[in-house]
Amino acid sequence: MSAEKIVASLEKLVKLHQSLNILANKKTEIVKLGDTEALNQLLVDEQKHIKAIDMTEKERQSAVTAFLQSKGQPAEPSTITRVIELSSLTEAEALNRLKDELIEEAVKLKEQNHLNQQLIYQSLQFVNITLDMLRPQNQQFNYDKPSHQKQQGSNSMFDSRA
Repeated sequence: MSAEKIVASLEKLVKLHQSLNILANKKTEIVKLGDTEALNQLLVDEQKHIKAIDMTEKERQSAVTAFLQSKGQPAEPSTITRVIELSSLTEAEALNRLKDELIEEAVKLKEQNHLNQQLIYQSLQFVNITLDMLRPQNQQFNYDKPSHQKQQGSNSMFDSRA
C-alpha cells in the first residue's frame, strides 16, 4: 500500500489551515472595527473549518494506521517520521514538504490567534473602563452621622431637659 491517502489528507489539512489563517486575519480586522455581527458570522465559519479539520485528521489517522499495518508495522506510535521512513522516495519528499507546510500554517495560526486574543482583551478593558466612567459613583466622605444614630434620634452626651 502506498501513502497516497496520507498525502491527500495532509494536502487537505494544509489547505484547511491556510483557509483558517485567512479567517484569523479577517477576525483581526473585524475586532479592530468592532463589528459584532461580522464577528459572529466569522465564528460560525471558523467552527465549520474546525469540524472539517477534525474529520480530515481522523481520515489521516486511519490512513496512517492502514499504511503501517500494510507494511507489517504496529499501529502505535503512528508518527509522520515512521511513515516517511516506510514510504518510497517520492512519497517521502511529498510527506516532508507537507509536514513542513502544515507546521508553518499552524505556527502562523497560533501567532494570529494570540494577536486576536490580545486585541479582544484590550477591547474588553476599554469597555470596562468606559462603563466605570459612566456609572455613578457612590462616594461617602464620612461627613454624615452614621446611619444607626440617625434613626435613634439625638444621643448627645448632655441631657438638655435637666
